[in-house]
Amino acid sequence: MATPKFLNAAGSTFHQELKRRVNEYFTKAKKPATGNFSLYFKAGLFWASYIFLYIHVLFFTPPTWIAILECVLMGGLTAAIGFNVMHDGGHGSFSNSKFWNKIAAFSVNALGASAIMWNNKHNIIHHTYTNIDGVDDDIEIKPMLRMCETQKKYKIHRYQHIYVWFLYTLLLIIWVFATDYTKYFKKKVGSVPIKKMSTFEHFAFWIAKAGYAFMMIALPIYKLGFLQWLVGFLIIAMFAGLILSVVFQLAHTVEETAFPVPVADINKIENEWAIHQIQTTANFATKNKLICWLVGGLNFQIEHHLFPKISHVHYPAISKIIKETCQEYGVKYIEFHKMRHALVSHTLHLKRMGRA
Repeated sequence: MATPKFLNAAGSTFHQELKRRVNEYFTKAKKPATGNFSLYFKAGLFWASYIFLYIHVLFFTPPTWIAILECVLMGGLTAAIGFNVMHDGGHGSFSNSKFWNKIAAFSVNALGASAIMWNNKHNIIHHTYTNIDGVDDDIEIKPMLRMCETQKKYKIHRYQHIYVWFLYTLLLIIWVFATDYTKYFKKKVGSVPIKKMSTFEHFAFWIAKAGYAFMMIALPIYKLGFLQWLVGFLIIAMFAGLILSVVFQLAHTVEETAFPVPVADINKIENEWAIHQIQTTANFATKNKLICWLVGGLNFQIEHHLFPKISHVHYPAISKIIKETCQEYGVKYIEFHKMRHALVSHTLHLKRMGRA
């Protein structure tokens, strides 16, 4: 389908007022909107821990139970690096330096995914056309899952709220070994064409994939043997996939979030972009400091979608401004106080989509 446009509501000042108030906050606070020392420390800690565990499990042959534990931790760190380092870098909010933003963004290549494909899928498409069926690739998990009412329902969907948790563990494996290549060769993210890749981007794509294959497949098989590698790799990838899936899905596919359909004859969404983002997005566990720290502020998903170029370290502060503005303009601000509440809502949404 052709990508829809957003209606600019006549006389609406909502988005402009949001930007004015948030900009005023940073001006008064005299701080940049990008990352700070706490983010750089966390990035260094996560990467150092990941590298240490990789070296220890591969070259020092720990006992089986320790090796399994280390692989679980590596899976968790894979997700944490994606949330905290790659994600901010990809949006240009990790640092005020373009160089370090590039380094942070391309760190996802070391974890198996393509930064180039991610930029097209996430920054350009998902952040613009959130929860729009046929455009937003994040809700295109057909035929195994039905995420919204406009998607075709199959008999198997009646049980999707049960088997979905296993499917989520496969996210990283499918992402690394299938969907990146599908996007590369089709030159599309779903139905949306991606911009023409430069010679450097083609080169970077294949070098990154080859490097990951050597570091995470060839070398471990050579050092440990096929079976030991397979068990360890599946533990890392499946645990990371589960965490990545859950955090991303709790932000957009719960009972309260909307899945707008463009007006057929004009192919437009009946809202301005900022209101669309708020209606299709939810926050969760924003008072839980540990969750905030581990998931890189992605539990403040409303703030992230409205201001993706602001680092997640500032989301708790600007969330107060955004919430107040929403109340003044009568825009519903969707938030779950506990992560478990969001998990229940996501499960109930899937159950309803499977039986409606």
